[in-house]
Amino acid sequence: MFKLTIAEMIAKIGKEEPFEAVAHDYSFTLKIEEYTHFLCAAVHDGHQFRKELWDNCLHTAYDRWYEEDPCTGQMIQTMPMVLVGCDSRFEYDLNRAPDVAIYEDAWGKKLWKNPLSSEEKERSLSKHREFYYVVEALLSKMEEKFGAAIVFDMHSYNWKRWDRPVPVINLGTENIDNDRFSAFAKAWRDSLASIELPNDIQTTADINDTFQGNGYFLKFITEHFKQTLVLATEFSKIYCDELTQIVYPEIVAAIEEQLKVKLRNQATLFYNEYIVKNSLLPE
Repeated sequence: MFKLTIAEMIAKIGKEEPFEAVAHDYSFTLKIEEYTHFLCAAVHDGHQFRKELWDNCLHTAYDRWYEEDPCTGQMIQTMPMVLVGCDSRFEYDLNRAPDVAIYEDAWGKKLWKNPLSSEEKERSLSKHREFYYVVEALLSKMEEKFGAAIVFDMHSYNWKRWDRPVPVINLGTENIDNDRFSAFAKAWRDSLASIELPNDIQTTADINDTFQGNGYFLKFITEHFKQTLVLATEFSKIYCDELTQIVYPEIVAAIEEQLKVKLRNQATLFYNEYIVKNSLLPE
């Protein structure tokens, strides 16, 4: 793995060069083994929280971990194109628009002892901007090369905070073009519902049950790339104890192993049923 500037990453994408790199400021990683029509992303995987913010933060490391999406990067790590956030959403949230990416409070609790300075905010927002420069370059290349693309936007959520039964896996589809893409979302839901999990966990999957897919990552791509489908995919934290911060590696491994097949199968379905049937491949 290399450490690259944003300009260097974008240049390599423009030349269709495979690479695996961390951003120059260690804010995210991008792996491209080959240029494909599908991208896997885990924008909330990160837990890094820069030291100058520690003493000013009212949330503990556990408070932050609880609202992050640990292990979602691991679940997709074997795919050919993988984009993973390294910084905590408590510094800046890649799944929120820039004007609301820095929290004042988080989940009903004030975040900062003292308001952040404009310089502190700008340091974080510059990382948010640079991430989306790379996203824009990458999706532009994918649509240029294949005519259309599919993005698997992987998240997790805390199921124990709900006062009703919730699905193990939820897809948020309210902000995709359902006239064109609802069949692919339903096929992805059905595929995920067949995941077999250890410890007698019964897999359930639903669409727009707990979350509706309102994240900025999905909205940004959907707005700027009309031939790209983003499938916001949320695993409930059945792979850990969200109250004690214990990760169950056997469950994470089971999800990762089955996603190796399911992600590729869904991408192939999209390629054959959307790209090929609509003659979107460039001449």
